Amino acid sequence: MSADENTRLAQSAYEAFGRGDMAALADVMADDIEWVSPGDPDDDPNAGTFTGKEAVLGWFGGLASTLEFTTFEPREFIAQDDKVVSLVYAEATARDTGRAFVNHEAHVWTFRDGKLARFQIYLDTAASAAAHRAV
Repeated sequence: MSADENTRLAQSAYEAFGRGDMAALADVMADDIEWVSPGDPDDDPNAGTFTGKEAVLGWFGGLASTLEFTTFEPREFIAQDDKVVSLVYAEATARDTGRAFVNHEAHVWTFRDGKLARFQIYLDTAASAAAHRAV
């Protein structure tokens, strides 16, 4: 697929996430997808590497149960060959502590045969961990 087609797939996945359509989001994923969310799972319950659609959809469930997003905006897309990088602005509150934080994130999408094969998040892990840390 072309870089433009991969960008459209990434955008459609964000749209599915935004409307809570997990079936449409799963449809974009390869069966053996690898999803990498940085950080220490002891500090951030959403950190870790998740393999396979079921595990990634479980990650989304965990995300929804631990964070309330007030803003989540993919603002720019940069694509070449099988890679798409999206620059995302996010504001969220950790449900367990009530602490809000802001993150400027980069998401790296790697496509294979028209499906998302790998997703890597780059974000301020210290800000995420601090929001989850008990006072």
